[in-house]
Parts: sequence; structure tokens; C-alpha cells
Amino acid sequence: MVAIRTITQMTAAARLRGYLADPSKTLMCPGVYDGLSARMALQEGFDCLYMTGSGTSMSRLGMADLGLTTLNDMRDNAAMISSLDRRAVMVGRTVAQYMQAGVAALHLEDQVQNKRCGHLRNKELVSEEIYLSRIRAAVNMREKLLGDIVIIARTDALQSLGFEACIERLQKAVSVGADVVFLEGVETKEQAAELCLRLHPTPVLYNAVSGGVSPNISVAEARELGFKIVIFPSVSTRQVVEGLSQVLRDLKENGALPKTSTTPKNVFELCGLQEVIDFDTAAGGSMYTNGV
Repeated sequence: MVAIRTITQMTAAARLRGYLADPSKTLMCPGVYDGLSARMALQEGFDCLYMTGSGTSMSRLGMADLGLTTLNDMRDNAAMISSLDRRAVMVGRTVAQYMQAGVAALHLEDQVQNKRCGHLRNKELVSEEIYLSRIRAAVNMREKLLGDIVIIARTDALQSLGFEACIERLQKAVSVGADVVFLEGVETKEQAAELCLRLHPTPVLYNAVSGGVSPNISVAEARELGFKIVIFPSVSTRQVVEGLSQVLRDLKENGALPKTSTTPKNVFELCGLQEVIDFDTAAGGSMYTNGV
């Protein structure tokens, strides 16, 4: 099948590249893991979403982020999220299927296939040779498919190999075609600043994980340090765990739901109710003539 891209239809990857080229812009990307969290982030006006692998694993499988999700799990979730809005949706994994899913970027890392969350200890790495071959393969597939997906080179080597080895891996990744670099588990602000300085002018991504090993910095601080993208992968899952746990405890203890101003219709409106009504009306339907 040959996909023909019209001039007026900008791809998510093209939008992302435009953001990266804007010297005044630092991307702020909340982590989302399903349709509802993505809709909520879009409603708040975020330009770019980050599909969190840990959130995908927990929401689809009910399992911790220990490399148990398959390509199909990730690709299907990415396709669903990216279909909600054609802004930049950043994800991690396989190039061809993600391009078909309409996502803007993916990150490729140097952990073994049976990976784990970047903010856990004792991560196992592949050799530098294998890592760079992954980047080359992604670049080659992008070129083969005439795509513009943004390739982010991630390294998890800081704990085991040290900072200088990470810089070297990322510099080599850029030399074989990576567009953005990502050092997981940055330990200090000084280290963060040095990273951006050494990799300049390549855009650098900062992973802001609350409670993780990296400093808790704001988007403004990240911009001053030299970062171009800041992701907040746990923002949705953390709030869901805290909020839903409290509601479930209250229900268990009291046998009744707490009062809320949110109605079922409010939630449905957030998730595209009006779009469905408009589509039905435009097609000549009358299913929603009397309202919902």
C-alpha cells in the first residue's frame, strides 16, 4: 500500500520537527497511557504527549514495567492515542509500525530486550555496537519508507558505565542519524547542564520522573540548562494511583461513593461525545436529535 501525503496535511512528526526547530520553545510532554488520560491532556492544551511504557504496561497488562509488553501492545496503544489528535505523540519502539500509526517520534535504548524501567537499578545493557546498529536500523527504515519520524537515542548506561561513556554513546548515535538524545537517570543539575553543553546543537530530552533518581526541575529550569524536550511520564499514573486508591478505600469503608460534581455526561464529553453527535448529524442521522 502506498500512502500519499497531501501538502496541507502535516504529519505529527513534521509538527514535532517544527517545535524542535523553534529556538523559543521547550516542549512539555505529560505522560499518558490510555485514551482517557490522552483526552484530558489534550483538553488542557498540551502540544505534545508522551506515551509512557510503564503506564502502558500497567494499564494493559496490570504488570510492572519489566519488559513484558509486546510490540502489538505498544503499537496498538500508540495508534489509539495518536488517532485522538494529530499533535506530536512521542512513544518508544518499532519504526515501521509506529510510522503507520501516525506517531511523531520513538526512542531506542541500549538495554537488553528484557528491559526494565530506567529509574530502577541493575539494568543490563547491550554493547555499543548493538546499540548503534539499532539506531542505524531505525534510520534506514525511515529512509526506506520515506518517513520523517523523529528518532531519539536513549542510553541507560549511567549507572554501570558512567557519564563519559554515556556522552560517547550519544554522540555516536547522533553520528549515525539520531535526531534527539536522551540520557536516562541524570543525577544532578550540573550533570544535566554538562550533557546539554556536550551534545549541542543536538536537541536533548529530560525525563522528569517524580520520586525518581533525577532532580525535580521545572520546564523553565530545564530550558535554562539547555534541554529542548521535558517529559513527565508518571504524571497520569501517579495521580490515578493516589486518587483512585483513596476513592476505593472510601467506598470499601463507607459503602457509598463520595459526592462529586463530575457527571457521566461530563466524562463522555471529554471523550468525544460531541464529535460523534456532529458526525451522525452530518451523515443525516437522527440518533441524537433529542439529546443525550
